[in-house]
Amino acid sequence: MAYTSSTLAPLRHDTYRAIWFASLSSNFGGLIQAVGAAWMMTTITASEDMVALVQTSTALPIMLFSLISGALADNYDRRRVMLTAQCLMLTVSALLTACAFLGWITPWLLLFFTFLIGCGTALNNPSWQASVGDMVPRADLPGAVTLNSMGFNITRSVGPAIGGVIVAAAGAAAAFAVNTLSYLALIYALLRWRPSLPASTLPREALGSAIFAGLRYISMSPNLEKVLVRGLIFGIGASSILALLPIVALDLVAGGPLTYGFMLGAFGIGAIGGAVLNARLRQMLSSETIIRLAFAGFALSAVIAAFSPSALLTSAGLLISGACWVSALSLFNTIVQLSTPRWVVGRALSLYQTVTFGGIAGGSWLWGVAADRYGVSDALLMSVVVMLLGIAIGLRFSMPAFASLNLDPLNRFTAPALSLDITPRSGPIVIQVDYEIADADLAEFMELMSERRRIRIRDGARHWALMRDLENPGLWTETYHTPTWVEYIRHNQRRTQADAENIDRLRALHRGEGLPHVHRMIERQAIPPDNDVFHKAPIDLHH
Repeated sequence: MAYTSSTLAPLRHDTYRAIWFASLSSNFGGLIQAVGAAWMMTTITASEDMVALVQTSTALPIMLFSLISGALADNYDRRRVMLTAQCLMLTVSALLTACAFLGWITPWLLLFFTFLIGCGTALNNPSWQASVGDMVPRADLPGAVTLNSMGFNITRSVGPAIGGVIVAAAGAAAAFAVNTLSYLALIYALLRWRPSLPASTLPREALGSAIFAGLRYISMSPNLEKVLVRGLIFGIGASSILALLPIVALDLVAGGPLTYGFMLGAFGIGAIGGAVLNARLRQMLSSETIIRLAFAGFALSAVIAAFSPSALLTSAGLLISGACWVSALSLFNTIVQLSTPRWVVGRALSLYQTVTFGGIAGGSWLWGVAADRYGVSDALLMSVVVMLLGIAIGLRFSMPAFASLNLDPLNRFTAPALSLDITPRSGPIVIQVDYEIADADLAEFMELMSERRRIRIRDGARHWALMRDLENPGLWTETYHTPTWVEYIRHNQRRTQADAENIDRLRALHRGEGLPHVHRMIERQAIPPDNDVFHKAPIDLHH
Protein backbone atom coordinates (compact mmCIF):
# COMPACT_ATOMS: atom_id res chain seq x y z
CA MET A 1 0.00 0.00 0.00
CA ALA A 2 1.33 3.45 -0.91
CA TYR A 3 1.15 6.15 1.73
CA THR A 4 0.43 9.74 0.76
CA SER A 5 3.46 12.00 0.85
CA SER A 6 1.57 15.17 1.78
CA THR A 7 1.16 15.89 5.47
CA LEU A 8 -1.96 17.98 4.73
CA ALA A 9 -3.76 15.27 2.70
CA PRO A 10 -5.97 14.09 5.63
CA LEU A 11 -7.61 17.54 5.79
CA ARG A 12 -9.55 16.58 2.65
CA HIS A 13 -11.82 14.49 4.89
CA ASP A 14 -14.61 16.60 6.42
CA THR A 15 -14.92 14.88 9.80
CA TYR A 16 -11.21 14.78 10.43
CA ARG A 17 -10.84 18.42 9.37
CA ALA A 18 -13.64 19.63 11.69
CA ILE A 19 -12.33 17.79 14.73
CA TRP A 20 -8.72 18.71 13.94
CA PHE A 21 -9.51 22.43 13.92
CA ALA A 22 -11.60 22.09 17.08
CA SER A 23 -8.65 20.33 18.71
CA LEU A 24 -6.51 23.37 17.93
CA SER A 25 -8.73 25.42 20.22
CA SER A 26 -8.57 22.80 22.98
CA ASN A 27 -4.81 22.40 22.69
CA PHE A 28 -4.37 26.16 22.67
CA GLY A 29 -6.24 26.44 25.97
CA GLY A 30 -4.41 23.48 27.46
CA LEU A 31 -1.02 25.03 26.81
CA ILE A 32 -2.09 28.37 28.24
CA GLN A 33 -3.28 26.48 31.33
CA ALA A 34 0.06 24.64 31.53
CA VAL A 35 1.97 27.95 31.50
CA GLY A 36 -0.30 29.29 34.22
CA ALA A 37 0.07 26.19 36.38
CA ALA A 38 3.84 25.96 36.01
CA TRP A 39 4.37 29.65 36.72
CA MET A 40 1.89 29.71 39.61
CA MET A 41 3.85 26.87 41.21
CA THR A 42 7.05 28.93 41.03
CA THR A 43 5.27 31.73 42.90
CA ILE A 44 3.73 29.66 45.70
CA THR A 45 6.69 27.37 46.48
CA ALA A 46 10.48 27.58 46.34
CA SER A 47 10.87 23.81 45.78
CA GLU A 48 12.26 22.97 42.35
CA ASP A 49 10.98 19.40 42.45
CA MET A 50 7.44 20.71 43.10
CA VAL A 51 7.74 22.79 39.93
CA ALA A 52 8.79 19.69 37.98
CA LEU A 53 5.87 17.78 39.53
CA VAL A 54 3.41 19.99 37.62
CA GLN A 55 4.37 18.12 34.45
CA THR A 56 4.44 14.82 36.35
CA SER A 57 0.91 15.36 37.66
CA THR A 58 -0.35 15.76 34.11
CA ALA A 59 1.58 12.81 32.64
CA LEU A 60 1.11 10.38 35.56
CA PRO A 61 -2.62 9.69 34.92
CA ILE A 62 -1.79 8.81 31.33
CA MET A 63 0.64 6.21 32.63
CA LEU A 64 -1.80 4.89 35.25
CA PHE A 65 -5.10 4.82 33.37
CA SER A 66 -4.36 4.60 29.65
CA LEU A 67 -4.67 0.79 29.59
CA ILE A 68 -8.19 1.04 30.95
CA SER A 69 -8.95 3.87 28.53
CA GLY A 70 -7.63 1.80 25.64
CA ALA A 71 -9.95 -1.09 26.53
CA LEU A 72 -12.85 1.38 26.69
CA ALA A 73 -11.85 2.78 23.29
CA ASP A 74 -11.97 -0.68 21.70
CA ASN A 75 -15.21 -1.79 23.36
CA TYR A 76 -17.36 1.35 23.53
CA ASP A 77 -18.39 4.16 21.21
CA ARG A 78 -15.17 6.18 20.92
CA ARG A 79 -17.09 9.37 20.27
CA ARG A 80 -18.97 9.01 23.57
CA VAL A 81 -15.75 8.27 25.43
CA MET A 82 -14.17 11.45 24.04
CA LEU A 83 -17.24 13.51 24.94
CA THR A 84 -17.10 12.19 28.49
CA ALA A 85 -13.42 13.08 28.75
CA GLN A 86 -13.91 16.58 27.37
CA CYS A 87 -16.80 17.30 29.75
CA LEU A 88 -14.69 16.04 32.67
CA MET A 89 -11.82 18.37 31.77
CA LEU A 90 -14.22 21.28 31.26
CA THR A 91 -15.65 20.77 34.76
CA VAL A 92 -12.24 20.42 36.45
CA SER A 93 -10.88 23.47 34.63
CA ALA A 94 -13.87 25.53 35.76
CA LEU A 95 -13.28 24.50 39.38
CA LEU A 96 -9.55 25.31 39.08
CA THR A 97 -10.40 28.72 37.69
CA ALA A 98 -12.81 29.45 40.54
CA CYS A 99 -10.32 28.36 43.22
CA ALA A 100 -7.56 30.46 41.63
CA PHE A 101 -9.73 33.59 41.51
CA LEU A 102 -10.73 33.04 45.16
CA GLY A 103 -7.10 32.64 46.23
CA TRP A 104 -7.55 29.11 47.55
CA ILE A 105 -4.75 27.47 45.54
CA THR A 106 -1.98 25.65 47.42
CA PRO A 107 0.84 23.63 45.80
CA TRP A 108 -0.86 20.30 46.47
CA LEU A 109 -4.30 21.54 45.40
CA LEU A 110 -2.79 22.79 42.15
CA LEU A 111 -1.22 19.37 41.58
CA PHE A 112 -4.57 17.71 42.36
CA PHE A 113 -6.39 19.74 39.71
CA THR A 114 -3.69 19.19 37.10
CA PHE A 115 -3.82 15.48 37.95
CA LEU A 116 -7.58 15.42 37.27
CA ILE A 117 -7.07 17.21 33.96
CA GLY A 118 -4.46 14.56 33.18
CA CYS A 119 -7.08 11.90 33.95
CA GLY A 120 -9.34 13.46 31.33
CA THR A 121 -6.47 13.42 28.86
CA ALA A 122 -5.79 9.77 29.69
CA LEU A 123 -9.44 8.91 28.98
CA ASN A 124 -9.55 10.96 25.77
CA ASN A 125 -6.26 10.12 24.05
CA PRO A 126 -6.67 6.41 23.15
CA SER A 127 -10.14 7.02 21.71
CA TRP A 128 -8.96 10.08 19.78
CA GLN A 129 -5.88 8.35 18.40
CA ALA A 130 -7.82 5.19 17.53
CA SER A 131 -10.60 7.25 15.89
CA VAL A 132 -8.17 8.71 13.36
CA GLY A 133 -8.34 5.40 11.49
CA ASP A 134 -12.15 5.75 11.44
CA MET A 135 -11.94 9.24 9.91
CA VAL A 136 -9.32 8.78 7.18
CA PRO A 137 -8.34 5.88 4.90
CA ARG A 138 -5.29 3.83 5.80
CA ALA A 139 -3.19 5.49 3.09
CA ASP A 140 -3.62 8.86 4.84
CA LEU A 141 -2.97 7.52 8.33
CA PRO A 142 0.74 8.52 8.64
CA GLY A 143 -0.12 12.02 7.48
CA ALA A 144 -3.03 12.25 9.94
CA VAL A 145 -0.84 11.18 12.86
CA THR A 146 1.78 13.76 11.90
CA LEU A 147 -0.92 16.38 11.41
CA ASN A 148 -2.20 15.72 14.93
CA SER A 149 1.28 16.44 16.25
CA MET A 150 1.53 19.49 14.02
CA GLY A 151 -1.78 20.82 15.32
CA PHE A 152 -0.65 20.50 18.90
CA ASN A 153 2.65 22.14 18.12
CA ILE A 154 1.10 24.99 16.12
CA THR A 155 -0.63 25.93 19.35
CA ARG A 156 2.60 25.24 21.28
CA SER A 157 4.41 27.79 19.14
CA VAL A 158 2.06 30.65 20.05
CA GLY A 159 0.00 29.38 22.99
CA PRO A 160 2.74 29.53 25.65
CA ALA A 161 3.84 33.00 24.56
CA ILE A 162 0.26 34.26 24.77
CA GLY A 163 -0.10 32.31 28.01
CA GLY A 164 2.90 34.18 29.35
CA VAL A 165 1.28 37.48 28.36
CA ILE A 166 -1.99 36.47 30.05
CA VAL A 167 -0.21 35.35 33.23
CA ALA A 168 1.89 38.52 33.33
CA ALA A 169 -1.09 40.80 32.70
CA ALA A 170 -3.97 39.11 34.54
CA GLY A 171 -2.53 36.26 36.58
CA ALA A 172 -2.70 32.47 36.35
CA ALA A 173 -6.43 32.40 37.08
CA ALA A 174 -7.11 34.15 33.76
CA ALA A 175 -5.08 31.47 31.96
CA PHE A 176 -7.21 28.79 33.64
CA ALA A 177 -10.38 30.59 32.51
CA VAL A 178 -9.20 30.62 28.87
CA ASN A 179 -8.59 26.87 29.07
CA THR A 180 -12.11 26.31 30.42
CA LEU A 181 -13.64 28.01 27.38
CA SER A 182 -11.35 26.17 24.94
CA TYR A 183 -13.14 22.83 25.40
CA LEU A 184 -16.43 24.08 23.96
CA ALA A 185 -15.46 23.93 20.25
CA LEU A 186 -14.28 20.32 20.47
CA ILE A 187 -17.36 19.24 22.42
CA TYR A 188 -19.53 20.82 19.70
CA ALA A 189 -17.57 19.08 16.91
CA LEU A 190 -17.87 15.70 18.63
CA LEU A 191 -21.62 16.18 19.12
CA ARG A 192 -21.99 16.71 15.36
CA TRP A 193 -19.89 13.67 14.36
CA ARG A 194 -21.93 10.57 13.51
CA PRO A 195 -19.43 7.78 12.74
CA SER A 196 -20.64 4.91 10.59
CA LEU A 197 -19.09 1.77 12.05
CA PRO A 198 -19.92 -1.90 11.50
CA ALA A 199 -22.11 -3.41 14.19
CA SER A 200 -20.45 -6.05 16.31
CA THR A 201 -21.96 -9.53 16.24
CA LEU A 202 -20.32 -10.45 19.55
CA PRO A 203 -20.94 -9.31 23.11
CA ARG A 204 -18.65 -6.67 24.57
CA GLU A 205 -15.50 -8.00 26.23
CA ALA A 206 -15.25 -7.69 29.99
CA LEU A 207 -12.86 -4.89 30.98
CA GLY A 208 -10.29 -7.18 32.60
CA SER A 209 -10.36 -9.63 29.70
CA ALA A 210 -10.05 -6.79 27.20
CA ILE A 211 -6.99 -5.38 28.96
CA PHE A 212 -5.38 -8.84 29.11
CA ALA A 213 -6.14 -9.41 25.42
CA GLY A 214 -4.41 -6.15 24.53
CA LEU A 215 -1.34 -6.99 26.61
CA ARG A 216 -1.21 -10.46 25.07
CA TYR A 217 -1.43 -9.07 21.54
CA ILE A 218 1.38 -6.60 22.14
CA SER A 219 3.60 -9.20 23.84
CA MET A 220 3.33 -11.34 20.70
CA SER A 221 4.05 -8.43 18.33
CA PRO A 222 7.83 -7.77 18.02
CA ASN A 223 7.40 -4.42 16.23
CA LEU A 224 5.29 -3.06 19.06
CA GLU A 225 7.75 -4.24 21.69
CA LYS A 226 10.51 -2.23 19.99
CA VAL A 227 8.37 0.90 20.00
CA LEU A 228 7.63 0.47 23.72
CA VAL A 229 11.31 0.13 24.67
CA ARG A 230 12.46 3.12 22.65
CA GLY A 231 9.43 5.20 23.65
CA LEU A 232 10.15 4.63 27.34
CA ILE A 233 13.78 5.75 27.02
CA PHE A 234 12.81 8.71 24.86
CA GLY A 235 10.20 9.81 27.42
CA ILE A 236 12.67 9.62 30.31
CA GLY A 237 15.43 11.51 28.52
CA ALA A 238 13.40 14.11 26.63
CA SER A 239 11.27 15.04 29.67
CA SER A 240 14.22 16.90 31.21
CA ILE A 241 13.92 19.92 28.94
CA LEU A 242 10.19 20.54 29.33
CA ALA A 243 10.15 19.70 33.05
CA LEU A 244 13.04 22.01 33.92
CA LEU A 245 12.29 24.79 31.43
CA PRO A 246 10.56 27.06 34.00
CA ILE A 247 13.69 26.86 36.16
CA VAL A 248 15.92 27.40 33.12
CA ALA A 249 13.91 30.53 32.30
CA LEU A 250 14.03 31.77 35.88
CA ASP A 251 17.60 30.91 36.95
CA LEU A 252 19.85 30.26 33.94
CA VAL A 253 18.69 33.11 31.70
CA ALA A 254 17.18 35.35 34.43
CA GLY A 255 13.80 35.67 32.73
CA GLY A 256 10.15 35.78 33.73
CA PRO A 257 6.85 34.30 32.48
CA LEU A 258 7.23 36.01 29.10
CA THR A 259 10.66 34.41 28.65
CA TYR A 260 9.27 31.03 29.61
CA GLY A 261 6.42 31.41 27.14
CA PHE A 262 8.84 32.59 24.43
CA MET A 263 11.06 29.54 24.90
CA LEU A 264 8.08 27.17 24.85
CA GLY A 265 7.02 28.92 21.67
CA ALA A 266 10.42 28.21 20.14
CA PHE A 267 9.97 24.54 21.02
CA GLY A 268 6.58 24.63 19.28
CA ILE A 269 7.92 26.33 16.15
CA GLY A 270 10.60 23.65 15.92
CA ALA A 271 7.88 21.00 16.26
CA ILE A 272 5.91 22.53 13.39
CA GLY A 273 9.03 22.45 11.24
CA GLY A 274 9.57 18.82 12.15
CA ALA A 275 5.96 17.97 11.28
CA VAL A 276 6.18 19.72 7.88
CA LEU A 277 9.37 17.82 7.03
CA ASN A 278 8.18 14.51 8.47
CA ALA A 279 6.79 12.98 5.28
CA ARG A 280 9.94 13.86 3.33
CA LEU A 281 12.18 12.51 6.10
CA ARG A 282 10.31 9.20 6.05
CA GLN A 283 10.99 8.96 2.31
CA MET A 284 14.69 9.76 2.67
CA LEU A 285 15.66 8.05 5.94
CA SER A 286 14.92 4.80 7.71
CA SER A 287 12.78 4.77 10.85
CA GLU A 288 15.82 3.91 12.98
CA THR A 289 17.83 6.81 11.55
CA ILE A 290 15.02 9.26 12.34
CA ILE A 291 14.81 8.04 15.93
CA ARG A 292 18.59 8.24 16.42
CA LEU A 293 18.59 11.79 15.09
CA ALA A 294 15.74 12.63 17.48
CA PHE A 295 17.72 11.36 20.49
CA ALA A 296 20.83 13.21 19.30
CA GLY A 297 18.89 16.43 18.72
CA PHE A 298 17.48 16.37 22.24
CA ALA A 299 20.91 15.71 23.68
CA LEU A 300 22.30 18.74 21.80
CA SER A 301 19.40 20.91 22.98
CA ALA A 302 19.97 19.86 26.61
CA VAL A 303 23.67 20.72 26.38
CA ILE A 304 22.84 24.16 24.96
CA ALA A 305 20.27 24.81 27.71
CA ALA A 306 22.71 23.70 30.41
CA PHE A 307 25.46 26.14 29.39
CA SER A 308 23.64 29.01 27.68
CA PRO A 309 23.19 32.34 29.56
CA SER A 310 21.05 33.69 26.71
CA ALA A 311 17.33 33.13 26.16
CA LEU A 312 17.89 33.47 22.39
CA LEU A 313 20.57 30.77 22.29
CA THR A 314 18.52 28.44 24.50
CA SER A 315 15.51 29.03 22.25
CA ALA A 316 17.61 28.14 19.20
CA GLY A 317 18.38 24.81 20.85
CA LEU A 318 14.68 24.36 21.62
CA LEU A 319 13.90 24.67 17.91
CA ILE A 320 15.96 21.50 17.43
CA SER A 321 14.37 19.59 20.31
CA GLY A 322 10.88 20.61 19.16
CA ALA A 323 11.50 19.16 15.70
CA CYS A 324 12.92 15.99 17.24
CA TRP A 325 9.98 15.69 19.63
CA VAL A 326 7.31 15.61 16.93
CA SER A 327 9.41 13.44 14.59
CA ALA A 328 9.97 10.75 17.21
CA LEU A 329 6.51 10.67 18.79
CA SER A 330 4.61 10.75 15.49
CA LEU A 331 6.85 7.96 14.15
CA PHE A 332 6.22 5.83 17.25
CA ASN A 333 2.48 6.45 17.00
CA THR A 334 2.33 5.68 13.28
CA ILE A 335 4.20 2.40 13.64
CA VAL A 336 1.81 1.33 16.42
CA GLN A 337 -1.23 2.14 14.27
CA LEU A 338 0.12 0.48 11.13
CA SER A 339 1.15 -2.62 13.09
CA THR A 340 -2.20 -3.12 14.83
CA PRO A 341 -5.66 -4.22 13.56
CA ARG A 342 -8.69 -2.09 14.43
CA TRP A 343 -10.05 -4.44 17.12
CA VAL A 344 -7.08 -3.77 19.41
CA VAL A 345 -5.65 -0.46 18.19
CA GLY A 346 -6.98 1.52 21.17
CA ARG A 347 -5.28 -0.82 23.63
CA ALA A 348 -2.02 -0.83 21.67
CA LEU A 349 -1.97 2.97 21.56
CA SER A 350 -2.87 3.17 25.24
CA LEU A 351 0.01 0.90 26.25
CA TYR A 352 2.39 2.90 24.08
CA GLN A 353 1.18 6.08 25.78
CA THR A 354 1.38 4.42 29.20
CA VAL A 355 5.02 3.53 28.65
CA THR A 356 6.03 6.79 26.97
CA PHE A 357 4.19 9.09 29.36
CA GLY A 358 5.32 6.91 32.23
CA GLY A 359 8.85 7.72 31.10
CA ILE A 360 7.94 11.41 30.90
CA ALA A 361 6.33 11.39 34.37
CA GLY A 362 9.17 9.45 35.97
CA GLY A 363 11.80 11.44 34.13
CA SER A 364 10.21 14.76 35.14
CA TRP A 365 10.35 13.74 38.79
CA LEU A 366 13.89 12.36 38.39
CA TRP A 367 15.25 15.52 36.77
CA GLY A 368 13.47 17.70 39.33
CA VAL A 369 15.14 15.81 42.17
CA ALA A 370 18.49 15.97 40.36
CA ALA A 371 18.09 19.73 39.86
CA ASP A 372 17.32 20.19 43.57
CA ARG A 373 20.41 18.22 44.57
CA TYR A 374 22.97 19.05 41.88
CA GLY A 375 21.62 22.10 40.07
CA VAL A 376 19.60 22.45 36.87
CA SER A 377 22.64 22.47 34.54
CA ASP A 378 23.98 19.17 35.90
CA ALA A 379 20.50 17.63 35.73
CA LEU A 380 20.24 18.52 32.05
CA LEU A 381 23.67 17.01 31.37
CA MET A 382 22.64 13.82 33.18
CA SER A 383 19.66 13.53 30.83
CA VAL A 384 22.09 13.67 27.88
CA VAL A 385 23.51 10.33 29.04
CA VAL A 386 20.02 8.78 28.86
CA MET A 387 19.53 10.12 25.34
CA LEU A 388 22.85 8.67 24.21
CA LEU A 389 21.74 5.36 25.71
CA GLY A 390 18.59 5.63 23.56
CA ILE A 391 20.81 5.78 20.48
CA ALA A 392 22.96 2.83 21.55
CA ILE A 393 20.03 0.58 22.40
CA GLY A 394 18.92 0.84 18.79
CA LEU A 395 21.55 -1.79 18.03
CA ARG A 396 19.31 -4.27 19.89
CA PHE A 397 15.84 -2.77 19.40
CA SER A 398 16.07 -1.25 15.93
CA MET A 399 12.89 0.47 14.79
CA PRO A 400 10.96 -1.40 12.08
CA ALA A 401 10.28 0.11 8.70
CA PHE A 402 6.75 1.24 7.90
CA ALA A 403 4.88 -1.96 7.24
CA SER A 404 2.44 -2.29 4.37
CA LEU A 405 0.59 -5.17 6.03
CA ASN A 406 -3.12 -5.41 5.35
CA LEU A 407 -4.63 -5.71 8.83
CA ASP A 408 -8.25 -5.60 7.71
CA PRO A 409 -10.33 -8.58 8.92
CA LEU A 410 -9.82 -11.73 6.87
CA ASN A 411 -13.54 -12.62 7.08
CA ARG A 412 -13.06 -16.23 5.97
CA PHE A 413 -14.43 -17.77 9.13
CA THR A 414 -18.01 -18.99 9.35
CA ALA A 415 -19.29 -20.39 12.64
CA PRO A 416 -19.91 -24.12 12.12
CA ALA A 417 -23.26 -25.79 12.57
CA LEU A 418 -23.15 -27.80 15.80
CA SER A 419 -24.99 -30.96 16.68
CA LEU A 420 -24.72 -30.13 20.36
CA ASP A 421 -26.43 -26.86 21.24
CA ILE A 422 -24.40 -24.75 23.65
CA THR A 423 -24.48 -21.28 25.16
CA PRO A 424 -21.87 -18.64 24.28
CA ARG A 425 -20.26 -19.11 27.71
CA SER A 426 -19.94 -22.87 27.38
CA GLY A 427 -16.38 -24.12 27.64
CA PRO A 428 -13.52 -24.73 27.77
CA ILE A 429 -13.36 -25.32 24.02
CA VAL A 430 -10.58 -27.53 22.67
CA ILE A 431 -9.59 -27.26 19.01
CA GLN A 432 -7.54 -29.82 17.10
CA VAL A 433 -6.41 -29.35 13.50
CA ASP A 434 -4.98 -32.39 11.67
CA TYR A 435 -2.35 -32.03 8.93
CA GLU A 436 -0.78 -34.72 6.77
CA ILE A 437 2.75 -33.55 5.99
CA ALA A 438 5.36 -35.16 3.74
CA ASP A 439 8.87 -35.60 5.19
CA ALA A 440 10.32 -33.33 2.50
CA ASP A 441 8.13 -30.46 3.73
CA LEU A 442 8.87 -30.76 7.46
CA ALA A 443 11.33 -27.87 7.67
CA GLU A 444 8.91 -25.45 6.01
CA PHE A 445 6.02 -26.84 8.05
CA MET A 446 7.82 -26.27 11.35
CA GLU A 447 8.73 -22.72 10.34
CA LEU A 448 5.12 -21.97 9.46
CA MET A 449 3.90 -23.56 12.68
CA SER A 450 6.21 -21.37 14.71
CA GLU A 451 4.53 -18.36 13.13
CA ARG A 452 1.12 -19.99 13.57
CA ARG A 453 1.77 -20.37 17.30
CA ARG A 454 2.51 -16.64 17.61
CA ILE A 455 -0.65 -15.73 15.66
CA ARG A 456 -2.85 -18.11 17.66
CA ILE A 457 -1.65 -16.90 21.06
CA ARG A 458 -1.71 -13.27 19.92
CA ASP A 459 -5.39 -13.64 19.00
CA GLY A 460 -6.45 -15.37 22.23
CA ALA A 461 -5.61 -19.07 22.05
CA ARG A 462 -4.34 -20.84 25.17
CA HIS A 463 -2.32 -24.01 25.74
CA TRP A 464 -1.16 -24.16 22.13
CA ALA A 465 0.75 -27.34 21.24
CA LEU A 466 1.90 -29.25 18.17
CA MET A 467 1.87 -33.07 18.30
CA ARG A 468 3.07 -35.84 15.98
CA ASP A 469 1.38 -39.21 15.76
CA LEU A 470 3.78 -42.01 16.81
CA GLU A 471 2.01 -44.65 14.70
CA ASN A 472 1.45 -42.43 11.69
CA PRO A 473 4.42 -39.95 11.64
CA GLY A 474 2.98 -38.07 8.69
CA LEU A 475 0.04 -36.96 10.83
CA TRP A 476 0.52 -33.74 12.82
CA THR A 477 -2.08 -32.22 15.15
CA GLU A 478 -2.22 -28.58 16.21
CA THR A 479 -4.20 -28.09 19.40
CA TYR A 480 -5.24 -25.10 21.48
CA HIS A 481 -7.94 -24.04 23.94
CA THR A 482 -10.27 -21.08 24.33
CA PRO A 483 -12.13 -20.48 27.60
CA THR A 484 -15.61 -20.28 26.02
CA TRP A 485 -17.38 -20.76 22.72
CA VAL A 486 -17.81 -17.00 22.18
CA GLU A 487 -14.06 -16.55 22.72
CA TYR A 488 -13.46 -19.18 20.02
CA ILE A 489 -15.62 -17.13 17.64
CA ARG A 490 -13.82 -13.94 18.69
CA HIS A 491 -10.44 -15.62 18.17
CA ASN A 492 -11.28 -16.51 14.58
CA GLN A 493 -12.75 -13.12 13.76
CA ARG A 494 -9.45 -11.50 14.76
CA ARG A 495 -7.60 -12.99 11.81
CA THR A 496 -6.33 -10.38 9.39
CA GLN A 497 -5.59 -10.32 5.68
CA ALA A 498 -1.90 -10.42 6.58
CA ASP A 499 -2.43 -13.79 8.28
CA ALA A 500 -3.78 -15.32 5.07
CA GLU A 501 -0.30 -16.18 3.75
CA ASN A 502 0.45 -18.40 6.73
CA ILE A 503 -2.93 -20.11 6.46
CA ASP A 504 -2.66 -20.68 2.70
CA ARG A 505 0.89 -22.03 2.84
CA LEU A 506 -0.04 -24.52 5.56
CA ARG A 507 -3.03 -25.67 3.55
CA ALA A 508 -0.79 -26.12 0.51
CA LEU A 509 1.53 -28.42 2.49
CA HIS A 510 -1.38 -30.61 3.64
CA ARG A 511 -1.33 -33.90 1.69
CA GLY A 512 -4.71 -35.21 2.85
CA GLU A 513 -8.00 -34.88 1.01
CA GLY A 514 -9.57 -31.45 1.23
CA LEU A 515 -8.60 -28.95 3.92
CA PRO A 516 -6.93 -29.90 7.21
CA HIS A 517 -9.59 -31.49 9.41
CA VAL A 518 -10.74 -29.41 12.38
CA HIS A 519 -12.10 -31.02 15.57
CA ARG A 520 -14.08 -28.68 17.86
CA MET A 521 -14.68 -30.17 21.28
CA ILE A 522 -15.96 -29.04 24.64
CA GLU A 523 -13.94 -30.20 27.62
CA ARG A 524 -15.81 -32.14 30.27
CA GLN A 525 -14.74 -33.69 33.57
CA ALA A 526 -16.19 -36.87 35.05
CA ILE A 527 -18.64 -34.92 37.20
CA PRO A 528 -22.40 -34.29 36.94
CA PRO A 529 -23.11 -32.07 33.91
CA ASP A 530 -23.60 -28.37 34.56
CA ASN A 531 -26.24 -26.21 32.99
CA ASP A 532 -24.43 -24.86 29.97
CA VAL A 533 -25.32 -27.74 27.61
CA PHE A 534 -28.86 -27.93 26.29
CA HIS A 535 -30.69 -29.53 23.42
CA LYS A 536 -32.52 -27.56 20.76
CA ALA A 537 -31.50 -24.19 22.22
CA PRO A 538 -30.40 -21.41 19.83
CA ILE A 539 -27.07 -19.71 20.45
CA ASP A 540 -27.47 -16.03 21.33
CA LEU A 541 -23.99 -14.51 21.36
CA HIS A 542 -25.19 -11.45 23.25
CA HIS A 543 -25.95 -13.36 26.46
